[in-house]
Amino acid sequence: QVQLVESGGGLVQPGGSLRLSCAASGSIFSNYTMGWYRQAPGKQRELLATITSGGRTNYADSVKGRFTISRDNAKNTVYLQMNSLKPEDTAVYYCNAFRILMNREYAYWGQGTQVTVSS
Repeated sequence: QVQLVESGGGLVQPGGSLRLSCAASGSIFSNYTMGWYRQAPGKQRELLATITSGGRTNYADSVKGRFTISRDNAKNTVYLQMNSLKPEDTAVYYCNAFRILMNREYAYWGQGTQVTVSS
């Protein structure tokens, strides 16, 4: 079991930066691949970035070069550094933990944090 709590969202101007945090508890954090998703009103939930337990990363084209995912296993926390923010980045951002154990998938979600990019 993993419990996830996102923080760091808020209002930021276009071109600005924001860092989101996702604190995990309840299980061994380092066993999981971590991801960040976002969902804007009326839109599908979009996968933005993933990072494996070994530190391998992958990014959606929409955020590649602007966003950076990282993790600190000692702090049981995953981060999303967001730079050069655009109004179209406005959404609720969600943290996800994922693993496969004995051919069974386990996935957990945080409650989300609102990011609004506006002048």
